[in-house]
Amino acid sequence: MPSVVKNLAEVNSWLKAAQADVLFEATSLNVENGEPAISHIKAALEHGAHAITANKGPIVHAYRELRDLAAKQGRRFLFESTVMDGIPIFSLFPQLPAIRLQGFHGILNSTTNVVLEQMEQGLSFEEALKKAQALGVAETDASHDIDGWDAAVKTAALVNVLMLSNENDVPIRLDQIARDGIRHLTPQALRTARRDGWAFKLVCRARRTANGVEASVQPEKVRTTEPMARINGTSSYIYFETDIFPGLAITEENPGLYATAYGMLADFVRVAS
Repeated sequence: MPSVVKNLAEVNSWLKAAQADVLFEATSLNVENGEPAISHIKAALEHGAHAITANKGPIVHAYRELRDLAAKQGRRFLFESTVMDGIPIFSLFPQLPAIRLQGFHGILNSTTNVVLEQMEQGLSFEEALKKAQALGVAETDASHDIDGWDAAVKTAALVNVLMLSNENDVPIRLDQIARDGIRHLTPQALRTARRDGWAFKLVCRARRTANGVEASVQPEKVRTTEPMARINGTSSYIYFETDIFPGLAITEENPGLYATAYGMLADFVRVAS
């Protein structure tokens, strides 16, 4: 799209003028309501175009509505780039029929991973954050990462798409995810933990219970002998527990800036084929 779309009328005008077959939606995350991405995607599907997004908000706030609209229109709504860049997570489970996902845990936010690693090496929180920003890992306003919002949105997206396939299941809301960031951690606490054989990580968790799915995002001490403790830099990690495979792990090693773009390209290839 050659110019920034400022409102929904412009989106509809562009879709009509371009006779678009596919809309790539890549606006910034709106934690509160997922807009304007939700409206952009709805407009594309109603126009008759496939919709591909890297924005997590629509998956949390309107996944079923957009999924059902896409099905009604005979189009695809794809979002592989929203969690762990282009790693095939959402497209993996349709290839595993009759498997029930019981839960998962992992490290899904690279900014906090880099900040914690630098603090462990002796930098203050502020110095570690500035270094992450200089590396291009953290945004100027990194509060979504530092306070656990980005990780919580990714957790909610995974739960709503992969764990709540029954239409009677109620999608999980962000306020139902126990969330804690890393602001209160100190370099001394991290170094002491490492000395004693532990590493602090911001861990995302979800599991089935008798009352539904419970989820959390919070700093945890992880034994340095465990795979999750060895996730460094901008790497990500997720460990799935299923009724067939007790453990299925995926690790993404220090992806480049191209990784998210690849995820959108992969979705486009899925649409085209």
